Amino acid sequence: MRAIFTIVGLVLVLAIVGVLAKKQLGTGVAPPVAGGAGISAPAGTPQQQVQQFQKAAEAAMQQARPMPDDPK
Repeated sequence: MRAIFTIVGLVLVLAIVGVLAKKQLGTGVAPPVAGGAGISAPAGTPQQQVQQFQKAAEAAMQQARPMPDDPK
């Protein structure tokens, strides 16, 4: 009897999650963020964004690591 209730409960939870996921995915694209919100939208195409990220990562890797003053 306990197994039946467990299976029914799992199916019920799965159904609820499925309905919520379908509802969330069905909303489409998120509305645009207001310009004065303090968040700037990324400029350029995705290819340009990838190149900017690669340049920033390479610049970060070129920086020297700070060395401790006191050797232990």
